[in-house]
Amino acid sequence: MLAMNYRGPFRVRADKNMPEPEILHPEDAIVRVTRSCICGSDLHLYHGLVPDTRVGMTFGHEFTGIVEQVGPGVQKLKVGDHVLVPFNIACGKCSFCKQQLFGNCHESNSQATAVGAIYGYSHTAGGYDGGQAEYVRVPYADVGPMVIPQDMDPDDAVLLTDVVPTGYQAAEMGGIKPGDTVVVFGAGPVGIMAAKCAWLFGAGRVIVIDHVEYRLDFVRKYAQCEAYNFRSLEDPVLFLKKTTGYYGADVCIDAVGCEAAGSTAQTITGRKLMMQAGSATALHWAINSVKKGGIVSIVGVYGPTGNIVPIGNVLNKGLTIRANQASVKRLLPRLIEHVQSGRLDPKAIISHRVPLEEVAEAYHIFSTKLDNCIKPILIPPSARA
Repeated sequence: MLAMNYRGPFRVRADKNMPEPEILHPEDAIVRVTRSCICGSDLHLYHGLVPDTRVGMTFGHEFTGIVEQVGPGVQKLKVGDHVLVPFNIACGKCSFCKQQLFGNCHESNSQATAVGAIYGYSHTAGGYDGGQAEYVRVPYADVGPMVIPQDMDPDDAVLLTDVVPTGYQAAEMGGIKPGDTVVVFGAGPVGIMAAKCAWLFGAGRVIVIDHVEYRLDFVRKYAQCEAYNFRSLEDPVLFLKKTTGYYGADVCIDAVGCEAAGSTAQTITGRKLMMQAGSATALHWAINSVKKGGIVSIVGVYGPTGNIVPIGNVLNKGLTIRANQASVKRLLPRLIEHVQSGRLDPKAIISHRVPLEEVAEAYHIFSTKLDNCIKPILIPPSARA
């Protein structure tokens, strides 16, 4: 089958000779992909920053598709169902899944002590191939996949597999109260969605910090928020303190993770020399910009090793830090309601629709921020017929 094939840092290709997935367990399904996305966290893999990302792997943890085959243990899905598949691979039975912590499922990635399994996200996340392909194996098919409502646009549905739930959970973990000032670091797709969702929780002011002008322009319009280029600010932390009456924001959200720009020292130690698990610049700014007693919400991806962070400031300011992979399955019912009511318009962030055969070019465009790229989706040949 045709699928994305990882060949090493900055090297991916569309390969027509990738093996088709097979049913390996009675609870598996095989899904023919109709939409898949390239995520900002896929770029961490692409750039060689995630350990144990193996040559020959297929990325892609955001996808929708049509059920082509089910194992004998699958009860809730049938052949022909058009489903959206959460990026978490969750068993639904372990102690973590029973707490609706689907991003921390123990059975799907039992060798790990932290993250659960994720489609197409290195062997640190279970080693499962992802959805940037014509077909994908979906384990625990009765747990994760959800049949797409008949009145929902597939472009909206594919963004409910990760981007919308992650942005929403970023705001939710912030414990936003009516009137709060919320600062989002990062104007990528997740940061854009976090800014939009902050209003749903009652924020009184939403500020986004980034350094890419076209993304700042987009988030101003899409999320109706303030947006500032940190390169035009002498000190982003000082600016945020001043604009909040020297108290600091009530909630700060790190939607950037390990590839944050803005600090030479962090970039060198975290991205060039890899002495820490990525550049933690956005996390530094979040900790130092939030008010005393405030909340820092982290959804930006960092590696499994340590980072240099100002933990003393966390202690002395009395901060609460909340972080996790989004529990997509838990959030889907309310997010579908938000989309159907018009409160959220996920598909509006899609800027590029690219044939799967051109996956290498799509990665290049997204990685280097060409052509005002906000969010690219890949369309397999069968979905274009």
